[in-house]
Amino acid sequence: MAETETGVAAESEIERGRTASGNRLLAVARYEAGRKLRGSVVLSALLAFVAAMYVGLYPSITSSGVDLDAYIQSLPPAFQEAFGVETLTTIEGFLAVELYQFAWVLLLGVYVAYSAASLVADDVEHDRMDLLLSTPTPRGTVVVGKFLSMFVPVLVVNAVVFAAVLVGTTLVDEPIAVMDLLAAHALSVPYLLACSAIGLLLSVTLDRASTAQRGAIGVVFGLFLLETVTANTDFEWVGALAPTRYYDPTAILVNGEYGLAGAAVLVGATVVLVAAARAWFRRRDLA
Repeated sequence: MAETETGVAAESEIERGRTASGNRLLAVARYEAGRKLRGSVVLSALLAFVAAMYVGLYPSITSSGVDLDAYIQSLPPAFQEAFGVETLTTIEGFLAVELYQFAWVLLLGVYVAYSAASLVADDVEHDRMDLLLSTPTPRGTVVVGKFLSMFVPVLVVNAVVFAAVLVGTTLVDEPIAVMDLLAAHALSVPYLLACSAIGLLLSVTLDRASTAQRGAIGVVFGLFLLETVTANTDFEWVGALAPTRYYDPTAILVNGEYGLAGAAVLVGATVVLVAAARAWFRRRDLA
């Protein structure tokens, strides 16, 4: 009987420990998410304005009589490959090139990596991390909690711009396939989280936030260039390292090809990078 009571007590203690750990994780995530909310709203408004501008310009561009597909063929093949240019004669193809391939894949990918690169390094640089770690919050919990806060900019931006594009295309009488548009935004979440994970890994390995941020920009943009210059060459396999290989908004919007396997690869890469960041930070000397 005594052994049974001891076992039950031990299990109860383990359960309380797990609950406390989960509460601390959520506390870190909520705090960091609150800090990112205002910037996320501003960024969303900016990108929604850009999206509305492109949607508003499209009818005047198509009515100008310019052969847009002929213009595409005159572009350098490397440019066509880099930005997934297939057609500009449909609203889907136009937005895929002008909005999603550039603003979403490149600029937003760089932004979230840049933002994530300061998650840990900024606190370490300004001696706030020691104060946080003086509480009963494990280092691994801090890293994962901070990373979870990146869902705020990723989800807010996607929701706002999705609504802006859907409403805008309806107002200009150029309806877009709702499911394809929804898929383009939903499948960008794994891509943006993978870019964020790159920034996080640099954030736990470098002491200065500015250095980590510059490194994140360089890595994400460098991988984009790597995937671009190796496409259709004998070294195309090297481009498999780039997150951009696994998210193609043009294929989604123009051809209805969702690329779920690519999304799964990005989710797996994100888990591995976050786990590596967590393991590194748990063993790191902050002195």
